[in-house]
Amino acid sequence: MADPASPAKPWKLSELTYAAVRQQHYEVAVIPLGATEPHNLHLPYSMDTREGDLIGDKVCEAAWQQGAKVILLPTIPYGTETNLRAYPFAMNLNPSTLYAVLNDLVESLIHQGTFKIVLLNSHGGNDLKGFLREMYGRSAAKLFLCNWYASIRDVYPQIFEEADDHAGEMETSLALAYWPELVALRPDGTPLADSGRTRPSRFEAVNLGWVSITRPWHLLTTNAGAGNPHRASAAKGRRLVEVLVERIGSFLVELARSPLDETFPF
Repeated sequence: MADPASPAKPWKLSELTYAAVRQQHYEVAVIPLGATEPHNLHLPYSMDTREGDLIGDKVCEAAWQQGAKVILLPTIPYGTETNLRAYPFAMNLNPSTLYAVLNDLVESLIHQGTFKIVLLNSHGGNDLKGFLREMYGRSAAKLFLCNWYASIRDVYPQIFEEADDHAGEMETSLALAYWPELVALRPDGTPLADSGRTRPSRFEAVNLGWVSITRPWHLLTTNAGAGNPHRASAAKGRRLVEVLVERIGSFLVELARSPLDETFPF
């Protein structure tokens, strides 16, 4: 019989008992954020949420094994989808709603004495920098935002051959590595997906990034994919996770060990 006070994953709240939790003081809480949305024709709607579950679990495990008292909360499965609502079951939380949900979760953590909080985001539509700015000065929480896909930009070309904005080579590689049974394939073993090409704007300033818009994905893409998935492999997905574990796991260790003094985080 398993000992409820000695769980297999003492960093993972969804698998913990109160008997285990009350024996610990957690220095860092990780809140993963996902989404529910289409990913071209071949990947499940749950990709972003699964990525939050997977990466959160792996990086917290690595940190815990190095002595960091981290706690991984369940992934929020909904995000901001205002520009994908032309597709069925792209389940939207407006930014203001998402901020309100996060505010309540952060206040719950502060109430129990956990002040260092990492938002581990898997969904590009979750624009959370504004939330950090709103919370600064009016909350005792020390908030950090990690869009994990931004943390591998320097090594991305060493792992992948093509850019991935959504449901392309990177995300398909993750799915092939960790959830291959959920990837829709053709009889020849290739993904049941188009090439993920996107339509350029009529405005060159938008194409060059001088001007920003909210991109309507039903006009930007054919099947909600932005990035070619056909060079994906399970090996690439596993290599990506290795890099994320090394980088984000190390950050969590540093964060857990850092004192909350008057100059934190400097």
